[in-house]
Amino acid sequence: MVDTETDRDPDLAVIEAGSRTLRARSGPPDAQVPEPPSDPEVAAALRAVETELASRWGETKLEPSVRRIAALMDVLGEPQRAYPSIHITGTNGKTSTARMIEALLAAFDLRTGRYTSPHVRSVTERISLDGSPVSAERFVSVYEDVKPYVDMVDAAEDYRLSFFEVLTGMAYAAFADAPVDVAVVEVGMGGAWDATNVIDATVAVVTPIDLDHTDRLGSTHAEIAAEKSGIVKQDATVVLAQQPVEAAQVLLKKAVEVDATVAREGMEFGIVSREVAVGGQLLTLRGLGGEYPEVFLPLYGAHQAHNAAVALAAVEAFFGVGADHARVLDIETVRRAFASVSSPARLEVVRRSPTVVLDAAHNPAGARATAEAVTEAFGFSRLIGVVGTSAGKDVRGLLEAFEPVFAEIVVTRNSTERAMDPDELAAIAVEVFGEERVVVEPKLDEALEAAVTLAEEDAEYAGAGVLVTGSVFTAGEARLLLGKG
Repeated sequence: MVDTETDRDPDLAVIEAGSRTLRARSGPPDAQVPEPPSDPEVAAALRAVETELASRWGETKLEPSVRRIAALMDVLGEPQRAYPSIHITGTNGKTSTARMIEALLAAFDLRTGRYTSPHVRSVTERISLDGSPVSAERFVSVYEDVKPYVDMVDAAEDYRLSFFEVLTGMAYAAFADAPVDVAVVEVGMGGAWDATNVIDATVAVVTPIDLDHTDRLGSTHAEIAAEKSGIVKQDATVVLAQQPVEAAQVLLKKAVEVDATVAREGMEFGIVSREVAVGGQLLTLRGLGGEYPEVFLPLYGAHQAHNAAVALAAVEAFFGVGADHARVLDIETVRRAFASVSSPARLEVVRRSPTVVLDAAHNPAGARATAEAVTEAFGFSRLIGVVGTSAGKDVRGLLEAFEPVFAEIVVTRNSTERAMDPDELAAIAVEVFGEERVVVEPKLDEALEAAVTLAEEDAEYAGAGVLVTGSVFTAGEARLLLGKG
C-alpha cells in the first residue's frame, strides 16, 4: 500500500476539513551539463555577460521583496503570464524534482522551459528549453534583449536588480519568446519574496522542508514553511511531499486561506514499492489517478523515489487528473519519461576503479539522504569522503550525517568566495571524526588525488569508493576536474 505519513498531529484534521483534497474520482529531455562554447567570440561574449552579472548583488545578499522583479516584468510586458507554470519550493530535492516534471511534460509533447539554480558548471544551465540548457549564443542574446529594461529599473530603484533577479527576468523572457507550453520554475530561496514569485502557478510543489538558510527563512520548520507557502496561489493545486508536522500545519492553513486543492504524499499519492536495480531503482508509484507499475528511475536513493512520486502527482495535477477525471496517464509514456531522467551531481558516477561519485548535499537532511542512498546503492567496502562546504551552513550536522559511512574524510574548498576555509572545516571534522581520520588538502584537485590514493592504497579495499560532496559548487568543480563534460 501507499507509504503513510508518520507522526501526524490530530489537529491537522481540523485544518484539512477546510481544504479540498485532490483524489481521483473512481521525447525525453537531455539534461547534460553544457560544454563551453567552441567559438572564441561567443565564449568571450558569455564571459562578458557573466562579469556584468557578477557585478550585481550575489545570491546570498537579498532584500525580502519582489518589488524590483515586478517592475522588470512590467516594463518587459509581463512575459511570465504568457504560459502556465509549475512552481517548486522546499529545502531539498527541488532541482531533481524539476527535471522529472520537465521530462514527464516533454514526453507528453509539451514544449517546456525550466529555471533552476544553482548551476553545476555553466550559468547557462539555469535556463533550459526543451530539456536542454540554452546555448551560450542564446543566453547572451536574451541578456542583450533585456538589458535596456534592466537599466530602466536600476535607474528607478534604490538598489540595482540582483544577479538572481536579472537571471529570473531573462528566464521568463526566454520562455515567452520560445514560446513554451509550460514553465517549470524552482525558487532560489524561500518562496513569498523569492524573485521567481511573480508567477501565478496553477500547480505549486513543496519538496521536504528542513532547516537551512535559517538566518533568512527562520529557525523552525514552521517559520520556514510560512515563507515557502508564499508560492501557493488562489485556487491552485499544491502538491506536498512528506513534511514535518509543524511545516504541514502551516502549508495546509495556507491552502485553506487561498482555497487551494491539496495532494499529500502518503495520502493522495505515494510510493507503493521500490527495489534497487542496476543503474537505479524500479518503482511502483501510486498517482492521483491510479497505479504506475514497473517504472525504472536511473537515479539512486529513496529520496529520489519520493521526488519521482511528487513529480508524477504534480504533472497529473497539471493535466487535471484527480480533479476533472479519474484516469492514469499513459503508462508507457510515463515509463519512458522517467527512464530518461538525469540529474548531474546528484549521486552521479563520474569515474570507475575506484568509483568516484558526486553529490550536491549541502545540509544535514540532504547529507542523511545521500549517506543512506550511497550505502544502499553501492555497498562500498570503504568510502572516502571529499568535502568542501559553503560558509554559514550547518557544517557539523552535515559531517555528523556522513561520519558513519566515511572511513576517512579529505576536507577541501571550492573556488567560490562563499567556500568555507578548509582549516576551519578541518577543526570541526576532527571533532566529529577524530584526528586520525581527517586529511586536509586546500586545493580541490589535490584533495581528489588524495582521496583516490586512499581508496586504492590496499588490495583489501578493492571495493572502495570516493564521494565528493558538501556543495553544488564543490561537486561541479570536481566534475570538471574529473573530465565529465
